[in-house]
Amino acid sequence: MECSTCRGAGSTKGVFFDIDCAACNASGWVDQSTGDALPLEDLVPQLNMKLRNVTAELNRARHSKGGAHEQYEQNNRRGAGGSNYTGD
Repeated sequence: MECSTCRGAGSTKGVFFDIDCAACNASGWVDQSTGDALPLEDLVPQLNMKLRNVTAELNRARHSKGGAHEQYEQNNRRGAGGSNYTGD
């Protein structure tokens, strides 16, 4: 689960700069049952799983119909005389 000290960011605000979170060893993740920082052998597979899920979600959004990508690929001619609408 996310670290409650840094709220999953891995760092906390210092006076002049961000400081690595000591509660989670700057990973942003802690053991749900104990609240201790996750050891690397547990942390790496968890982050890998999270990264794969986010990557798959981005790929689904990119290939879905009507997304921003499709709007840029279509012809942008509008109105009489084929004026070019730029959104301004």
